[in-house]
Amino acid sequence: MPKKLFVLAGEASGDLHGAGVLRALKRLEPAIEIFGVGGKHIQAEGARLLYSAEQINFMGFAEVARHYFFLRRVLESLKRAIRREKPNAALLIDYPGMNLILAKFLKAQGVPVVYYIAPQVWAWKDGRVKTMRETISKLCVVFEFEVDYFKRRGMEAKFVGHPILEELADLSLPPKSAFLDARRLPAHRRLIGLLPGSRRQELERIFPEMLAASARLAKSFELEFLLGVAPTIPESFYEKFLSRSSVQPIRVSAYETMRYGDLAFVTSGTATLESLCFGLPMIVCYKTSPLNYFIGKRLVKIQKIALANIVADGLCGAEKTVPELLQNELTAENLARQAARFLEDENYRQSVSEKLLKAKEKLGRLNPSEEVAKEIAQRL
Repeated sequence: MPKKLFVLAGEASGDLHGAGVLRALKRLEPAIEIFGVGGKHIQAEGARLLYSAEQINFMGFAEVARHYFFLRRVLESLKRAIRREKPNAALLIDYPGMNLILAKFLKAQGVPVVYYIAPQVWAWKDGRVKTMRETISKLCVVFEFEVDYFKRRGMEAKFVGHPILEELADLSLPPKSAFLDARRLPAHRRLIGLLPGSRRQELERIFPEMLAASARLAKSFELEFLLGVAPTIPESFYEKFLSRSSVQPIRVSAYETMRYGDLAFVTSGTATLESLCFGLPMIVCYKTSPLNYFIGKRLVKIQKIALANIVADGLCGAEKTVPELLQNELTAENLARQAARFLEDENYRQSVSEKLLKAKEKLGRLNPSEEVAKEIAQRL
């Protein structure tokens, strides 16, 4: 009988990272059957999806509470499928709210669990470590500092490197001069990237501030603006904001924005880590509902939220390589003022870029997908 693997990736980034693991795993186990939850990338690797990642991807305490009963039904449905299919192993990727509940259930069913991209318990909810220690067969982490963090709490973790480097290695983009020529822009024109996020909730609160700050900057500097569009957001949704703005950015991919930008406004999340890999100076932005912020501020233990700053400056301490503007601090005025510092002081901009590129080395040199696939194959 062919081996079976249960997989759960509840977010777009997890879907992308998980697909790389499944691709590597199929080279080791060509006949493997895969089922569970993911997005289009995991599905493209032959997985049979019981739910799509988009169906269960809710952001913030209030949103999760609003969809509580739906998420409970999803959990019960997945448990029934696991009992019926009897997988030989499970791959859980990030998304701790649901994955740690399922890890307990899988452990009770005798299914070994490989967990890829650890919950950020070093930032908040460190009580989850006990559940992880009791239920996870192998924890594969993407930040080197996490190895020591979990070791001090009695749990072994394997550093496999960050999948962003693996994905960027396959990226091929022309030089900036060709990009400017194709759009008939002068060689000296500075480009400001706008990366407002991949969720509608994020765009609603953050994108208007980015556009308003861009309008302010355009009055004082000779600039062009790039909008890194997310494949999860329809063009019409961006148009809702752009129709009210004097700034009309060039619409490109997120990676083009990072590759060609001289500076970027970046919504906190994986995009800050991707921008770090390009050495792109950035101002990190985040704004959520007052309730989410009220709860989160009382739970989060660290003084910075941007992954770029956590990697560049370490987990502890208040030092931040790139500015962070959160909640009420995120205004067009503050954003424009921070940007002006980068635009007026090239030495400062260059020093930040160099520090980000140096921090990139901390993300490892391994092939994460192959490393995680080997751990799964051992347990199959």
